[in-house]
Amino acid sequence: MPPKTIDDAVGRAALDAVTAGATDRSSLATAVRWTLQRLAEDVPGNSVEVRVPPFAAVQAVPGPRHTRGTPPNVVETDPTTWVALATGRLRWDDPETARLVSASGSRADLAAFLPVRLP
Repeated sequence: MPPKTIDDAVGRAALDAVTAGATDRSSLATAVRWTLQRLAEDVPGNSVEVRVPPFAAVQAVPGPRHTRGTPPNVVETDPTTWVALATGRLRWDDPETARLVSASGSRADLAAFLPVRLP
């Protein structure tokens, strides 16, 4: 079964609420899932797994596909940091990012894909 797609209007409303200071779990979860969905749509592929626990994970970035076990290229961060990266409020190459994001593998550099293109 394919994952549920979040409508752009719903995702944008949740993201706007979160960037305006909303802290409710529902808005944050929707904002994270929608921006990850947008990333996967804009940069399709299976070589990098982007994880934002506890809300979602997607595979993106063209390259070799992994089929078993832990993928060789993984980016993992918390929801608040992901929203900041996705919206451009935090840059991938900012020294603060290195402290907040776990990125492993030769393809795990998302600098070229952030901020996420949002309608």
